[in-house]
Amino acid sequence: MLTSLLLVMVTGCKKYDMPSSEPASHDYTNTLVLGTDNSWITQMEASGIKFYNAAGEAKDGFQLMKDLGVKAIRLRVWVNPADGWNNLADVTAKAKRAHALGLKLMIAFHYSDSWADPAQQVMPAAWSAANFTVLKDSVYNHTFKVLNSLKADGITADWVQVGNETNDGMLWPIGRASSNMANFASLISSGYDAVKAVNSNAKVIVHISNGYDSSLFRWMFDGLTANNAKYDVIGMSLYPEPTTWPEMNKQCEATMKFVTAKYGKEVILSEVGMPATSAASCKRFIEDLSERIYNLPGQKGLGLFYWEPQAYNSWQGYGLGAFDATGKPTVALEAFR
Repeated sequence: MLTSLLLVMVTGCKKYDMPSSEPASHDYTNTLVLGTDNSWITQMEASGIKFYNAAGEAKDGFQLMKDLGVKAIRLRVWVNPADGWNNLADVTAKAKRAHALGLKLMIAFHYSDSWADPAQQVMPAAWSAANFTVLKDSVYNHTFKVLNSLKADGITADWVQVGNETNDGMLWPIGRASSNMANFASLISSGYDAVKAVNSNAKVIVHISNGYDSSLFRWMFDGLTANNAKYDVIGMSLYPEPTTWPEMNKQCEATMKFVTAKYGKEVILSEVGMPATSAASCKRFIEDLSERIYNLPGQKGLGLFYWEPQAYNSWQGYGLGAFDATGKPTVALEAFR
């Protein structure tokens, strides 16, 4: 995600292009999974950061998400992060809190010790000497270990990303798609097998950024199909500017229609976001995109996840949250109601 949040995309209408057309409630909320990635939340709490509702009352971050209409939480997993955040213990602590509130769960494996995104897919240090065969086993074992540990605590993930924004594969150089699509497909399938061994009902996602770029999705999923990769859902990221979301949503809709028709898979927007200072535009962006997901042929659209909405005051340099400078939600997440 890191590249996506630093390189916010371009391009701009439909039902929610004007404030006057914003509805009080949304039909799609009864069907779609509307979620948030809140992986930073424990790290923020440890730094003394608090979250507030519209009345200015301090609230637990996950409870606040639920109060705002969030139905599911997405959590990233790193293998052996230097500072411990996003490791198994941290993910488990967050997953328990979300589970206690009845929220569904997406687990996003990065297969790295830090950020994995289109610009970097660095092998975990402990795996760096592995050959392809050992790497496949490492993917399986790590995936199984995390999910089985959560299961032992009574938590089963509803969706699992095998890789994060894998535009050119993962675990470079061995799993780099442009160099060896067959290797990447096999690594995806290894993760898939581990997910299904823990929970056969969990849906496995292959996640690519730039949801507006149908040619990227054609290249990737033609390649994965040709190499018999196993997965259930196609995931996308979309980070438009306040002035470009109408056109970008149209392009993303075209991509979604293309991949659902050609590959027969469901789609989900694993990550979305927009500058926090453009909350009204962000609300309309989410409403319009949700309508497009909701209206996909064959009910192939699952929903969307807002990336780290609770991050405010440019936490970690990220300015695309959905909270204002005082730690209160902006109007953006009203689109979830």
